[in-house]
This record gives sequence, structure tokens and C-alpha cells, in this order.
Amino acid sequence: MFIIGLTGSIGMGKSTASSMFRRLGVAVQDSDAAVHKLMAHGGRAVSLVERAFPGVARDGQIDRALLGSRVFGDPAALKCLEGILHPLVAQEREHFLRQQALQGRPLVVLDVPLLFETGGDRDCDLTVLVTAPPFVQESRVLRRPGMSLEKLNRIRTQQMPDREKRQRADIVLETGLGKRPVWLAIQAIVRQSVHRKGAHWPRRAKVPG
Repeated sequence: MFIIGLTGSIGMGKSTASSMFRRLGVAVQDSDAAVHKLMAHGGRAVSLVERAFPGVARDGQIDRALLGSRVFGDPAALKCLEGILHPLVAQEREHFLRQQALQGRPLVVLDVPLLFETGGDRDCDLTVLVTAPPFVQESRVLRRPGMSLEKLNRIRTQQMPDREKRQRADIVLETGLGKRPVWLAIQAIVRQSVHRKGAHWPRRAKVPG
């Protein structure tokens, strides 16, 4: 099974690109959605996050706004939260890959905002970065409720610089040029990838040293 890693910083158009892959019938695992599920009512992360950050649970689920206020701008707190969530998200991803393989899927997409930051690109056969000029990113993000330029800049400092992501990605999609060029590029990516053999799934058994 061929695995495409889709990534991009906030406001770069990753959600739009992800929906385009879905339109073409490609199964997509959204790591942000996985995090939401883990911290929603009955989620596996609720008790762990509440233990680390007392008071952030409300009615059996994590109050994401309250949690955000506790970790945003606090590197140690953020690292603690990531230490809880990242292993659980990885388990969700493995379950997704296993299910898709059982269904005979030749191609899947892993939608991971911090793909390069977490080393997730090492488990992908192809990496696709969505990007846009800073002024386009700002225009998109500042239209969101509760966002400010200061908050956007703080988010940027917590992520790998876009120029470095461009250097590491196999394919770079410029979303500032409009949706049609992105749509055509994604169609080409799927056509070229759907019959390729992946190198990372099924997992290779480690040979004892």
C-alpha cells in the first residue's frame, strides 16, 4: 500500500487538498480529527490530559479552549501534552493503515500538520506540502474567529519554517494560485501513485541483530 503524507502549516490550504483526495476516492486519515476524537466524550486521552492539566475536563471531555490557554506559549506544557497525544494518534494511524490494507486499498493519505516535526515523513512513500505566500496565509487565518496576527506568529514559531518544509517535501503545491491548479496537481499525484508499491506498509519485520 502506497502512503502519501500530506502536510502544511495553518492557513496553507491543507483541508482543501485533503478533501480533493477524498473526492478522488482516496482514504484519508486526519490526525487533527483523531486528536478531537481522543479528547471528546469517552476519548482515550481525556483522563490522561486531565491528570496532567487538572481542571481542563468538562462533562467527560476536554475543553480545548481552556487546554489551549494552559499550553499556548508554554513549551514545557506543550511538550507534556504532545507526549500524551502523539503516541495515541500513532496508534490511531496504525489502526487506520491496517483497516485500509485489509480492504485492499492501493493508496492512502495521512493528513498530518506536523509531519516533518514529528518524523512522520519517514513512514511515508511520498510527501506533499501545501503552501502559500505569507500574506495569503495571514488573510486566511485572520478570518477565523478568535485569531490575531500575534497568535498566528506564535503558532509559526512552534512549527518548522515553511522554507525548510519546501526543501524536505517531495511535492510542493502552491495553493495561493487558486483551487483549480491544486485540483489538477492532486489528480496527477493520484494517477501516478495508485499503482505504485509502497515501501512502508505492511510493516517489515525486524531481523534480530
